[in-house]
Amino acid sequence: MRKPTRYLGIDVHADSLAVAVAEAGRRAEVRSLGMVPNTSAAVRRFVGKLGGPKGLRACYEAGPCGYALYWELTRLGVVCEVVAPTLIPVKAGDRVKTDRRDAEKLARCYRSGDLTPVWVPDEEHEALRDLVRAREAAKKDQLRARHRLSKLLLRHGQRPPEKTTAWGSKYMAWVRQLRFEQRPLELTVVDYLAEVDHAAARIERLEKAIAEAVEAAPPAFREVVAALQTLRGVALLTATTATVEVGAFARFESPRQLMAYAGIVPSEHSTGGPGRARRGGITKTGNAHLRRVLVEAAWTYRHRPVLGPRVRRRQEGQPASVLEIARKAQHRLHSRYVRLAARGKPGQVAVTAVARELLGFMWAIAAPIERAAHGVVVDSRAA
Repeated sequence: MRKPTRYLGIDVHADSLAVAVAEAGRRAEVRSLGMVPNTSAAVRRFVGKLGGPKGLRACYEAGPCGYALYWELTRLGVVCEVVAPTLIPVKAGDRVKTDRRDAEKLARCYRSGDLTPVWVPDEEHEALRDLVRAREAAKKDQLRARHRLSKLLLRHGQRPPEKTTAWGSKYMAWVRQLRFEQRPLELTVVDYLAEVDHAAARIERLEKAIAEAVEAAPPAFREVVAALQTLRGVALLTATTATVEVGAFARFESPRQLMAYAGIVPSEHSTGGPGRARRGGITKTGNAHLRRVLVEAAWTYRHRPVLGPRVRRRQEGQPASVLEIARKAQHRLHSRYVRLAARGKPGQVAVTAVARELLGFMWAIAAPIERAAHGVVVDSRAA
């Protein structure tokens, strides 16, 4: 006899899990099952006490504890979903918040189908995403270190020679030959300079590690990363970042869904009948890491379409269908930027619009490759 479905709501914390269960049936009871230590052994014992994984469906909010609980429950055979916390229904008058009530609310909403699950990567994919984000954090640290040093020199009247590119080899040689009469100031400059050098070495080390990780990734992942690099402004780091942040381009049925996921679509407040469409800035309610690399890449489309030596090398050996999409992207995105600039749009606004369409071209390249890798018949006209 088939066991009735039971819906578990789990409020996850670093050391503990508050668990509640909602029995099948809209009016069936929802009860708290208490607190469970957040350890693998405790989770296994708890699933055993509930009679095993059959008939269990669990959910918890995405948060700082990551996906470790999801992976553990999945290995045990429990159907588990991680849900978007910002899309959980909220009662306007509810002012009491406890772990027990949060777990019961999750179980109740999960049973009624009111929760929105998020895509969960596997452990290898998440590890590569952590590596890519470590490189992003290193770039931010490098920027801070450079600012500290440059502003210190500015306060003490030091100006670099004319026609010197900031942080280039000549600039760094100029900084290293500076000497100061005050011993404390001399030590401060030496320390700031050492931090700048350390940040540069850290970024170089991480970029090398990313390249090696991509080479060791599954064939389908490598194929997507290589194909995305046929686009102008999309080299290895940008292609890898986009791929690990999106997870799977093919999980989006259309590029519009992917654009909304990135939070790069215009906000809208159109109420009061027809003719009252009001659109504002982009929503920014999506993946900020993906949005950043898209905007950075989109700046290259200010320039007229041309195949430089770097892009030409990245396009070698790619299918004709992928190259055709890359060619269309160059012409369309440049024309898009020119039209918006001619209408008086600020550069950042125009580039953001270009970045949105660039993501659509990425989807057109990557989604068919992923579907083909999973044995799904691909319509060649979809690109």
